[in-house]
Amino acid sequence: MAEYADTPEEMRKKAQSFFAQAKAKGEGGQYDYAIEMYLGGLALDPEAHEAHVELREVSMRRKANGGKSLGMFEKLKGKATKDPKTAMLAYERVLAHDPGDTDAMVGVLTQGNKGGFWDTVLWMGPILLRANLESAKPDIKKFLVLKDVYRDLKKYDLAVEACHFAARMKPEDLELSGELKNLSAMETMHKGNYADSQGFRGSMANRDEQDKLLGAERDVKSQTFLDKRIAEAEAQYKADPNEPGKLSRLVEALVGTEQMEHENRAIELLQEWYERTKQYRFRKNIGVINMKIWNRMRRAREEEAKLKPNDAKVQEDYKNFLKDKWEFELGEYAQWAENYPTDMSIRFEWAKRLFELGRYNEAIPALQQSANDPKNRSESAILLGRAFYEAGYFDEASQVLETGINEYTNRNDEKSKQLFYWRGRALEEMNEIEAALKHYSQVAQWQFGYEDVNQRVKKLREDRNKR
Repeated sequence: MAEYADTPEEMRKKAQSFFAQAKAKGEGGQYDYAIEMYLGGLALDPEAHEAHVELREVSMRRKANGGKSLGMFEKLKGKATKDPKTAMLAYERVLAHDPGDTDAMVGVLTQGNKGGFWDTVLWMGPILLRANLESAKPDIKKFLVLKDVYRDLKKYDLAVEACHFAARMKPEDLELSGELKNLSAMETMHKGNYADSQGFRGSMANRDEQDKLLGAERDVKSQTFLDKRIAEAEAQYKADPNEPGKLSRLVEALVGTEQMEHENRAIELLQEWYERTKQYRFRKNIGVINMKIWNRMRRAREEEAKLKPNDAKVQEDYKNFLKDKWEFELGEYAQWAENYPTDMSIRFEWAKRLFELGRYNEAIPALQQSANDPKNRSESAILLGRAFYEAGYFDEASQVLETGINEYTNRNDEKSKQLFYWRGRALEEMNEIEAALKHYSQVAQWQFGYEDVNQRVKKLREDRNKR
């Protein structure tokens, strides 16, 4: 996590001259000029909270007066950089010209967090949350981004709120539900908010106290706390060993440690209950625990693979690990689907593992079934189209993806990009070049660097011109 990026007093004073001119131009209706002046000042003092607020007010007035958003190439300016401040302000420039652009809000939030511009992050967070909630189709990924950023900043109350909305969109996701419980526990334990009404900048005046508080909070899930939680749950379970609720609390406390010894104890308890009661939910929870263990291992392997991109052995080991993980999960979801045949979300997860393992002929009928579930319809359409494509059924892939495009009303988000891109791929295989180009072009207008769409557009146009 980055350190807080405070601004020297000299730079703040220089920024004020920009903000004064920006305010005057904005009040005079010269909105585009005002925007550039605000951004010029924020380049000097990125944490000038009032300037961010005033800039957004100008952008709203500009929008109400018919102001247009930036063109595709203008939107790209400044984003492809490793400097978080430059990238953050590039996203804020896009947002200033289109105040409802939630992708730009995410850019301001995440780049601000990378650069240590935390007052700006805490200004943008509620705006993004509200915009996503009020969207016709809220995006769960945006709630998860908010949750992760707030957790980084130790703002556990806000992380809980964002995680709550994400969990409400995906109630079957047990890992997400578990994270919500952990965040709630961390919120309860959280003492001494070092970023109070002064903001992070104000808190820098007492840096020693801040560091002390941060150090104390890093171990909010300390072994002492977790051991106490396990001991309390164990005592309650021993007092009433036939009560499933007491078992659940003990299993949750054991699994919360993320330590193999305690996880194995939880698995043993669940296995005992399954053998005694023959209720499959206990066996299912064993699978949930094992999946968490696999995911923990995946994170470690993934990090190693990212650090060593040119190490062939590391990359091959990671690929084999993922295959083993998917095989295990496939077996679990197959059992779950057999015991809960009407739960289409389980069937969807099962189908996803078939797809990841390259078993496309088996994945296709499973995805056709899961597509009947409104919660997973668009994702099922994407994977079904891709499964047809990978299996060599290009016409079927094109038709499925076309239906998906027509039914999915959102545009310029990840799902719409996948639908258009993969239909373009199918059309290209069918030698319908003009139609393929049209789909690739649409994706390029949304995100110029998406997958290999640039190269495909360029090659197809060159080939067409040679004819």
